[in-house]
Amino acid sequence: MLNLFLQGVSATIVMTAEVITIGDEILYGHITDTNTQYISEELSKIGIRTVRKSAVGDTEEAILQILAEASSRADIILITGGLGPTKDDITKHTIAKYFGVGLVTHQPTLDQVTDFFTRRGREMLEMNNRQADVPTNAEVLLNKLGTAPGMWIAHEGKVFISMPGVPFEMKHIMQTSVIERLKQHFELPVIVHKMVHTVGLGESFLAEKIRDWEDNLPKHIKLAYLPSLGIVKLRLTAIGASSMELNNAIEHQIGKLTPLIPDYIFAYNAEGRLEAAIGRMLLHKNLTISTAESCTGGYLAHLITAVAGSSVYYKGSVIAYANEVKMALLDVKEETLAQYGAVSEQTAIEMAENVRKKLKTDVAIATTGIAGPDGGTDEKPVGTVWIGFAAGGKSFAKRYVAGTTRENNTRLFSLYALNLLRMQLQELG
Repeated sequence: MLNLFLQGVSATIVMTAEVITIGDEILYGHITDTNTQYISEELSKIGIRTVRKSAVGDTEEAILQILAEASSRADIILITGGLGPTKDDITKHTIAKYFGVGLVTHQPTLDQVTDFFTRRGREMLEMNNRQADVPTNAEVLLNKLGTAPGMWIAHEGKVFISMPGVPFEMKHIMQTSVIERLKQHFELPVIVHKMVHTVGLGESFLAEKIRDWEDNLPKHIKLAYLPSLGIVKLRLTAIGASSMELNNAIEHQIGKLTPLIPDYIFAYNAEGRLEAAIGRMLLHKNLTISTAESCTGGYLAHLITAVAGSSVYYKGSVIAYANEVKMALLDVKEETLAQYGAVSEQTAIEMAENVRKKLKTDVAIATTGIAGPDGGTDEKPVGTVWIGFAAGGKSFAKRYVAGTTRENNTRLFSLYALNLLRMQLQELG
């Protein structure tokens, strides 16, 4: 299926692909399918657009049907799974039936499989011999990391590619055979993606703020919203013939976007994690940080320390879940807790100020809240959190309200803390 994307007055032909995973274990959820994501990313890099991802079980009828459907809507059909030696691995036989051909032994593959077992001192069974059988119309893509070969079949203008479902074997075949062959077989355009990472604004509110900008994007540049918990990524995609021209066009549009939402953008196309962006800011400003956590239970510290090199700027954390620990380790005043409660502006400020002093850091951030599902009141419902900040002579706390799911709240509270930290670091010299 050929799709036309206009760039100026010229049309660029974009080759399309469908990725099919075969295996009951995928449908049952026993195995997480990571293959389709990897394949789609690799195809995108060489200008091939994935239009659909499908998963079917180990039945001949289902495989035959999906092959027919995929070939009607895509130029390239990539298949993973079902190439093993056991009876439930029927992909090769079904592909042969789809094309009306038989199977033939591919001697180089048989030699490789034989050597695979010999070097390991293992007996080679008859079923292992069948690993070398391939459809007569297939070109073999050697698998040096396993016993199941990949297959390339060109048929009526389409290309069918079958690979093992084992991720590291599939990736090996993609990198050593598939990508280069696709580039040689098709005249491919250039696809350029650039990402703008935002935080602090929901998808619908973000869309409203940039509506006029989005409406005026050139026809050859497409915008996609990629929301996740607390984060929205804006992906700009341009398709054409010149990588330089497309990059320049997208950068020009990002230049127009930035003044519309300056407080919400934390990264451009680089490391897209908020904690990594904050790490770069701390390094640039030569600042150190510490954390004090109650409701987040160490998750905030986990995010910060998940960044390589964080030991340069991150000194440590005090996880003070119980009030007695807040008093003993963070010097939160007993009267503060008695008068205002653990989930309060005053407690959050004292936590931040005192962890900064104890750990001798330039800045500190603290969290105290109600993650749920229980413990909320009318005044302080589940999802309430106070984030405390301290740096030198400046300290304050800000209240946020998230949802009612404990796991989501833990992450959201941590993101709120990181984003508040990010905004304060922008003001610090």
